[in-house]
Amino acid sequence: MTLNSIFQFLVPKDKKFFPLFEQASKNLTLMASTLHDAVNAPKAEREELFRKVEELEAIIEDIAHKTHLELSRNFITPFDREDIHSLIKSIDNVADNMHGGASRIRLYQVDKITKSIRKLTEINLEACQLIEVGIKELKDLKNPKAIKDTCKKINRLESKADAVFDKAVADIFENETDAKNIIKYKEVLSSLEMASDKCKSVSNVMEQISVKHS
Repeated sequence: MTLNSIFQFLVPKDKKFFPLFEQASKNLTLMASTLHDAVNAPKAEREELFRKVEELEAIIEDIAHKTHLELSRNFITPFDREDIHSLIKSIDNVADNMHGGASRIRLYQVDKITKSIRKLTEINLEACQLIEVGIKELKDLKNPKAIKDTCKKINRLESKADAVFDKAVADIFENETDAKNIIKYKEVLSSLEMASDKCKSVSNVMEQISVKHS
């Protein structure tokens, strides 16, 4: 038994941080699902879904704030304090960028939703679902391989999002003649692609925690 394992055995079962992580990841998946629904919905139905995305982003931000408060109040934590901070911050960053994509669609009045936008929201939804799975696996730290496999899947999705983004931007510059539309679509695509980058950041933190405690 490693020193970390002994320490984890002696530390009381966490009742503060993992419930917050689970709430954050659950709302993140719901947010990604709502955004994906929004870009696939008729124009008349999008506004309500975008408002829900905004509400969910605020909920996740509040959970991040509560997590930081708990860090200041509690000496004993389930793993390193800096890792707790990094994990909740990276989840919050995913939410920020998905919200950014939704906000830009609304602000710039992007009526025609492209296949690339839909594909990126689909990829982000898959990645967020895997983050939720990874958080549950991280709770027990009994199966490092499962966590590693989940993180690999998230990383593959991030690479897929990069490829979708690069092709979409190339297509815009090749086929779009209106400079305003070029800026609009690139801004939306950039936010959604950045969300997938931040999903990878979450996976990196989860894997780092798993390695430290395996």
